[in-house]
Amino acid sequence: MDTNIDFKKIWNTQEVQKLEIADLYKKADRLKRYKRYQLMGANAILLITSCIIGGIWYRYQPEYVTTKIGLVLAILAMIIFLIPYNRWISLLKTNEGDNNKTYLRQLMQLKQKQIFQQKWMLSIYFVMLSLGIALYLFEYVSKMTGFWGIVVYTATLLWIGINWWYLRPRVIKKQNAKLDELLQKFEELNNQIQE
Repeated sequence: MDTNIDFKKIWNTQEVQKLEIADLYKKADRLKRYKRYQLMGANAILLITSCIIGGIWYRYQPEYVTTKIGLVLAILAMIIFLIPYNRWISLLKTNEGDNNKTYLRQLMQLKQKQIFQQKWMLSIYFVMLSLGIALYLFEYVSKMTGFWGIVVYTATLLWIGINWWYLRPRVIKKQNAKLDELLQKFEELNNQIQE
């Protein structure tokens, strides 16, 4: 009886494990591709919105300084949100030669950046944008009757509240679930290989 057992050879002959690893890499690549498209979409939408805001400023020439400050705050909020978000680009590149430790490290860095973006930058974005909208509306609401002014501000605050307390947490939870699932599987894979 041969006592010299090659465990590495036995491990490598497991077909199910190889398919699972390949599937895991595909899921990670799909997530990175999805995040790249999401990044490009956010850039396009926020830059177009900033141009529209600038066009409104140019076209309608607001009289009150509060309106101008509101427009500047809205544009600044978008730029401040995009600056750290665009730093994700290096983590979203897919290299064919990357091993599972590299994927795990990149996913962990992506998770840290995503948490920072969700916790701090999104909060700053919402506060600045809300304040900008409130200041922008002041000039036009001041020309309305009291009833319609209250209606406009109530509707605006209601929409901001729905975005902050309902939509934002759902989006954050969904984004974190996808990334957490991949992180967990890569950690399990690394632990199996190290054992």
